[in-house]
Amino acid sequence: MDPVTIKDIAHALNLSTSTVSRALRDSYEISPETKRLVMEYAERLNYRPNPIALSLKGNSSKALAVIVPQIANNFFSQAINGIEAIAYNRGYHVIIFQTHESYEREVANVQQAMARRVDGLLLSLSSETADVAHLKSVISQNMPLVLFDRVSAELPVTQVVADNFGGAYAATSHLLQTGRRRIAHLTIPPYLSIAQERLAGYRAALEQYGVPYDESLVRYGTFGPDEAGTLVDELLALSPPPDAFFTASDRLALGCLAALRQRNIDVPGQVALLSFTNSQSAHLLNPPLSTVTQPAQEIGQLAAERLIEQIERKSKSTGPSTMKLPTTLVVRESSQPLPKLVI
Repeated sequence: MDPVTIKDIAHALNLSTSTVSRALRDSYEISPETKRLVMEYAERLNYRPNPIALSLKGNSSKALAVIVPQIANNFFSQAINGIEAIAYNRGYHVIIFQTHESYEREVANVQQAMARRVDGLLLSLSSETADVAHLKSVISQNMPLVLFDRVSAELPVTQVVADNFGGAYAATSHLLQTGRRRIAHLTIPPYLSIAQERLAGYRAALEQYGVPYDESLVRYGTFGPDEAGTLVDELLALSPPPDAFFTASDRLALGCLAALRQRNIDVPGQVALLSFTNSQSAHLLNPPLSTVTQPAQEIGQLAAERLIEQIERKSKSTGPSTMKLPTTLVVRESSQPLPKLVI
């Protein structure tokens, strides 16, 4: 059944479309009796205004587009909660798009959001996105845009991120303090901003403790299924093998833990394991997983606040900025110190 329009209501009540439109907006120009007739008929037919039509008329859709790699990711689901909380309180609706780590889908999602005449975009780059020309086009059209988590130095926009460098530095320092020296780093594609920052934090901690950086201990994942097992096998084949694994994502952490268990390698007796993850089940794993947690909900809230400020300010009185929120290291059993080791 086609949705009811203002024209349908006007035809049924023998009124002009302009009269119906003003009655639905509670205009003083329309008599109370006519308003009552229009509102009762509209309610009976479950009439709902067309938001796209309203945006064409009023130059505002009161809608924000949120484009993320994957909603099932713990970080992004928590960030979306923060975005929606702020948007709802400020009178905005949220339209969510997933890229599934695809550059092509990211471009298509941006185009679809623009076609829907959203008031602004909140976006975290896909793992395939190396070319940001589509986002430069968004900026050239004066569409408010805020990046969060995975960002690009090529874009002059506000960016909201976690302190990935500091989180990786704290994680690696903790592993070094437990007596580990051969710390493998399983991370995500190297052109992503968060991968670069985490690798830099890892290297800085090694340098601080006088441990040489060994490139052979770093492996890059691609977000593919069951890839952690292959990476773990490659690292265990080294001589000497790693005595700790520091992973950069939920998927790599769980895959690494499963692979180590399948190979009868004791965690933390033989190797330690620590990961960036916002999983709320990390403490339930066997052993409970040490983590670096990002303030995902707060990142979403801050990103939404900054975007709405841009939308409602109607000017660019302040330039773009990068806001960095601290991470939290939570030490659990998976990274306990080596037994009988004097540090």
